Amino acid sequence: MPRYKKLPKTNWSQDTELVCLTLSLTATTNSALPHNYTIGLHAWFLHQVLYNDPQLSAYLHDGQAEKPFAISPLQGQFQTNAKNIQVIAGNTYTWSIAALYPSLCQWCDRWLSQPPQTVDICDTSFKLDQIAIALPPTTYNQIWSVPLPTQRNFSLSFLTPTSFRHKGHHLPLPIPANIFHSYLRRWNNFAPQSFDQESFLVWIDENIFVSNYNLTCAKTAVGKQGFVTGFTGTVEFGVNRSAKNNPDFERLLYALIRLAPYCGTGHKTTFGLGQTQLGAPKAENIPSSVRSPLQEHLCTRIEYLTDVFRNIRKNPDSDHTLKSASIWAKILARRELGESLEAIAQDLEMPYETVKSYCKLARRSLGDSQNS
Repeated sequence: MPRYKKLPKTNWSQDTELVCLTLSLTATTNSALPHNYTIGLHAWFLHQVLYNDPQLSAYLHDGQAEKPFAISPLQGQFQTNAKNIQVIAGNTYTWSIAALYPSLCQWCDRWLSQPPQTVDICDTSFKLDQIAIALPPTTYNQIWSVPLPTQRNFSLSFLTPTSFRHKGHHLPLPIPANIFHSYLRRWNNFAPQSFDQESFLVWIDENIFVSNYNLTCAKTAVGKQGFVTGFTGTVEFGVNRSAKNNPDFERLLYALIRLAPYCGTGHKTTFGLGQTQLGAPKAENIPSSVRSPLQEHLCTRIEYLTDVFRNIRKNPDSDHTLKSASIWAKILARRELGESLEAIAQDLEMPYETVKSYCKLARRSLGDSQNS
């Protein structure tokens, strides 16, 4: 019996430059994953490449600023709490990997002929049941050549928290120039034809606007640097009529829209952030592991700690007390979830030593209140 169902090979040629695969996994035991478990997904994928193609592996690690792949978080039924994500034995989970570079697409094709039997992530083992094509094999020239649509608007759905780097911080806003800058970076790195970044982004700023949105702000654990604040949901964009005055940029715009589901949006797409879909998302496409239980717990904990720290002050209703109690609560709640003091200080724009001192005072005050 084969380890996975045979994949369709339609249009899968040596010229393929873009493809996305979805792995179906079954948890072998009840186990716990850390909230930043996408580190393990990232590492497992790179190890697979290293095992089969050391030269390509070196390129993925060191070859370029833009990584030629993107991954999703796990999708399936979890039991999530403040400390970890509980994986349930026997449940099926899916995980997607997108390749944005010809050599990596060819590696995927070879890898499919003899994939591993298990996927081991952060001490949790999954049985690999099936591999399917999530997004069809294609090329940059093919997505460039698709006829332009007649309507003057389009929608993008952001399935996992999406954020951008901005002056050392996270910018969780769907600003058109930031969104298309992230796509253009990938295009200019991997497509046969590149475009001037500055002039295209000026064109985007003048011609693309947000016409509607339904968004939620979410804080999620990712990588080794703590939490990232990002947005999820759907944004509808409008296109000015003047966009037709630059036909190359207009065609590039729609090529980048078609590129988005492969490459993702914003930063840390190789750790599961910025998963993007054209149009409105189906509920089953939103990964349950990045919905709001962690954020809900954090908000509830901050509210509780704020009340504790207010009530131990002499003037609990003063503005100064409320402000300082809120800061203490944010620092301690985030530290309890394992976020580093350095990351908290950077996010709150406070000196590291101040955050460290506030954390100690908050922890001591909480202990005193519980013992009184």
